[in-house]
Amino acid sequence: MSPKIPEPAEDAVVLQARLKREAEASGYHLNPNGDFVKMLAEGLLANRRRYGYPSCPCRLAEGDKEADRDILCPCDYRDADLIEFGSCYCALYVNSRIAKGEKQPQPVPERRHLPNPAPKAKSAETSFGLTYPVWRCRVCGYLCGCDEAPDECPICRAGKERFELFIH
Repeated sequence: MSPKIPEPAEDAVVLQARLKREAEASGYHLNPNGDFVKMLAEGLLANRRRYGYPSCPCRLAEGDKEADRDILCPCDYRDADLIEFGSCYCALYVNSRIAKGEKQPQPVPERRHLPNPAPKAKSAETSFGLTYPVWRCRVCGYLCGCDEAPDECPICRAGKERFELFIH
């Protein structure tokens, strides 16, 4: 049996291309500034070398994968940040208006280690024990648990107006 040949280390340009492919395939958009995205890709690679996992390059990781699970890219806060601010905390992921150059990314406050706010839509149906209401895309059935429906469905790209409150 021959020894396994190690795969070449992924460089920032290769990671940048992979992130773009994966984002587009999932209905997300990367920041249109390619140099900025490459810098973030370099940070993700540095964190992967340092910690063994690609934690957000704009946050201080603890070095414990379980403790940092919420900031593995894409982080747990991405969708809420996109909905509320148009980009995620590090501005790697942006909404369609920023991707098209119609708007610039704005600063996003840190959500990590903050208590979860009470959901805006709350009723007796929260007996499911959910923290956030669930929105459903009426076009493809995609479900999203957050305070508001996303601007665009990551699956079929239907607009926010095509979402309905599914569980509240």
